[in-house]
Amino acid sequence: MTPFTKYQPGKASCALCGKVSEKISAALGVCPDCLTKSNSPVGELVASAHARSREAFGLPPSPPRESAGAACRICGNRCRIGRDALGYCGLRRNREGKLQHLAGTSRKGLLEYYYDPLPTNCVADWVCAGSKRRGEKNLAVFMGACTFDCLFCQNIQYRLLTLSPQLAVSSQSLADAVLEDTACICFFGGDPTPQLPFALKASQLALERKEGKNLHICWETNGSMHPGLLRKAVKLSLESGGCVKFDLKAFDERLHLALCGVPNRTTLENFSYVSSLTDKRREPPLLVASTLLVPGYVEAREVAKIARFIASLDSEIPYSLLAFYPCHMMKDMPVTTRGQAEECLQAALQAGLKRVHLGNIHLLR
Repeated sequence: MTPFTKYQPGKASCALCGKVSEKISAALGVCPDCLTKSNSPVGELVASAHARSREAFGLPPSPPRESAGAACRICGNRCRIGRDALGYCGLRRNREGKLQHLAGTSRKGLLEYYYDPLPTNCVADWVCAGSKRRGEKNLAVFMGACTFDCLFCQNIQYRLLTLSPQLAVSSQSLADAVLEDTACICFFGGDPTPQLPFALKASQLALERKEGKNLHICWETNGSMHPGLLRKAVKLSLESGGCVKFDLKAFDERLHLALCGVPNRTTLENFSYVSSLTDKRREPPLLVASTLLVPGYVEAREVAKIARFIASLDSEIPYSLLAFYPCHMMKDMPVTTRGQAEECLQAALQAGLKRVHLGNIHLLR
């Protein structure tokens, strides 16, 4: 299978219950109801889907668990990498029994960057500090690796960077890209997580370059990083007026594992930690959450679960619901409808959240 194989739109059937629907992914081959039943034998189907998603890129189908392998603690996947093999994100390798970092260290990172006039279309644009700094620019940093394997990934081109460690740039060179009219830096991707040591160092250098002038440091992340790295990232955002944007893919662990390839426990624990700091700065909000509305799989029922979790921590945390369009392994799926989006919006409000927003509305049908 080539890296960007296209699926034909249409209806697929569930391998377990036989249900036929346009809201069943042919790549996954199982409906959301069967995925979330505790006694459903979905393991092989899920594993097969993620193996196909990753094989064209030479990435391991699941986080490696070699008992004598080199241990990586950058994220919650906690890879133990076998000799001469890669870790799950593709940026760590066991070379002669030792952990080798191909990129993502404090010195070098794999990324692309560009300048966005403010206000821009970031997940938090409706509440973030940058939205008020018209005429200035956001330095958008697209990170070239990820700790998840989302079958619906909207930015799957990041993997072309993962395969090209020779293109890594220095933290100083990224900091030098901060210009006089740069109001904020937003790290996204892919995900900042596997390269947080790099992003933290580049951010520190950039803040020094601005000599105390207002520069917001923001993160758009799946939230799976080591808690120690998270604390450093949150500190930079809190002090600089930036925000931490968690993409909460799903709440049900079985559904999350099916869609994203790994569990969501670390993400939820990290989100809970950051929520404990929201009183330190209410405006602009330190913490923002978002969820991609994947037809069939992430609809009102799942959004309600996510929203109840958020509301149990702080009902004022802003929550953005994002429209899905067919991409990566789910190119056969329909675009989010306006009706689905509105239903999810109401579910989030009824769950107790006070600040809910619909994003990517231009995609809604």
